[in-house]
Amino acid sequence: MRKMAAAVASLATLATEPGEDAFRKLFRFYRQSRRGTADLGAVIDFSTAHEVRGPRPGVPKVVRFHLNVSSVTDHDATRVGLQPVSKWQAYGLEGYPGFIFIPNPFLPGCQWHWIKQCLKLYSQKPNVCNLDKHMAKEETQSLWEQSKEFLRSKEVNKRRPRSLLERLRWVTLGYHYNWDSKKYSADHYTPFPSDLAFLSEQVAAACGYQGFQAEAGILNYYRLDSTLGIHVDRSELDHSKPLLSFSFGQSAIFLLGGLKRDEAPTAMFMHSGDIMVMSGFSRLLNHAVPRVLPHPDGECLPHCLETPLPAVLPNDSLVEPCSAEDWQVCATYLKTARVNMTVRQVLATDQNFPLEPTEETKRDITTDGLCHLDDQNSPVKRARLNPDT
Repeated sequence: MRKMAAAVASLATLATEPGEDAFRKLFRFYRQSRRGTADLGAVIDFSTAHEVRGPRPGVPKVVRFHLNVSSVTDHDATRVGLQPVSKWQAYGLEGYPGFIFIPNPFLPGCQWHWIKQCLKLYSQKPNVCNLDKHMAKEETQSLWEQSKEFLRSKEVNKRRPRSLLERLRWVTLGYHYNWDSKKYSADHYTPFPSDLAFLSEQVAAACGYQGFQAEAGILNYYRLDSTLGIHVDRSELDHSKPLLSFSFGQSAIFLLGGLKRDEAPTAMFMHSGDIMVMSGFSRLLNHAVPRVLPHPDGECLPHCLETPLPAVLPNDSLVEPCSAEDWQVCATYLKTARVNMTVRQVLATDQNFPLEPTEETKRDITTDGLCHLDDQNSPVKRARLNPDT
């Protein structure tokens, strides 16, 4: 307890020192943090929140969040590999209205399906990925097929070059997000996966957002040296709908800040299977991922991924079987990686994308009143992902 209090006091002092804004100071601190040390003493672990007695000094109080149990049937939850909503644990943080954290609500083994989808299916064309900018179209047609033998042989030859899957950093689903313009576009739309849409709709409904429509997804693929820069997800045209985040693989540290970067962020762990919802006031808060944490026992999978998928699945299940060969590829990849899916509704009901201004009109537009995303001249360059959690 004394070590934790000392860690909190040290971070509070660091955040108020002159120089960079408080968020960036703590981002740098956690980027260099080490597991099993006092560095992580102030990081909230929602997987053990039910065991914590009383608030910790300097750390926002963890509170229970009451889910809308009747909005999702047990059958619909099971179809996408989730436990009945009545069995979920859900939490919020004092001072962060609209922030909801659900520690791993997946049924045993069912994370396998979503991991396989991220690596094998969602990475396929016509979905857009970061490799498209550097490779010919035919070279990125099937990243899985080109990578699976490399990953299966990784245990034998660890010095081999990285496979295409290991070089993958992001994939977009549905409405494509343009990293240069910071806008979504209807010009490049790929069908949103029906299984992921149904999963997202059930989670949103349980959190009080019935009618949520999954229209865009960004998948981020993290290596152990990857970070996610400080940013705000404001490119969607309808901010009244939540942003849903699903984590798989190695654990990471997530920082949730305020409306401005001079507000010190709150740190929390994201473990495999955890779901995070940013809505209401928390929808437009600064956030980042400064650190992916290697497993304390070396290149190992999280314990929750050791259980295989059930041999028998319901007839109408959206969770599909995963072969031993496919899981071998997924498991090898995830021993040193993390995958995150974020799903969002881009447009309000009956809303359309605004017409792009002509070149003549653009000349008359000033920068006053426009929303600017994060500073692109950030000194954080180490394997940084494009902003989106």
